[in-house]
Amino acid sequence: MKIASLSKNQREDILKTLQARFARNLNRHKGVEWPKVQAKLEASAEKLRSLAEMEKTGGEPDVVGHDQKTGEYVFYDCSAETPKGRRSLCYDREALQSRKENKPKGSALDLAAAMGIELLTEEQYRDLQKLGEFDMKTSSWVKTPTNVRKLGGALFCDRRFDTVFAYHNGAESYYAGRGFRGSLRV
Repeated sequence: MKIASLSKNQREDILKTLQARFARNLNRHKGVEWPKVQAKLEASAEKLRSLAEMEKTGGEPDVVGHDQKTGEYVFYDCSAETPKGRRSLCYDREALQSRKENKPKGSALDLAAAMGIELLTEEQYRDLQKLGEFDMKTSSWVKTPTNVRKLGGALFCDRRFDTVFAYHNGAESYYAGRGFRGSLRV
């Protein structure tokens, strides 16, 4: 899946959308200044394209941190529920190929790679939940440790009963209410 470059108007639109979300959710990025974030985004067409894809698929990306060592800004999908345009996916290509019938439209890892983003880890997912309440009705695949994946499993998380839960499932499973959340460093 090749994702096209953004036109000038599309770049302007995504920057406006990101700036408005940034301003509405200052609790997610205390001490971070929008002009510095915007300068990084304008210097990286590929990262801006990835954020546009996150937005297009319903992720509502926002800045959630600033890495002081690298100078990078960290974006996560901050939609209330797992992004609508990234649901009904099994975990990875191996899982997709292992299904004999009723195959999903794709896999979380393949779509994330095509978008230029990473799945959240369980730790990142738990950090996101400190910024609000996410996945109250849906769930999200998270990056699965190699030893779990080798045995055929994959991990997903959600929030129920005011608690963040991590679960396991066969990597080939998929559900209408399960997608994935991504992260991007700019």
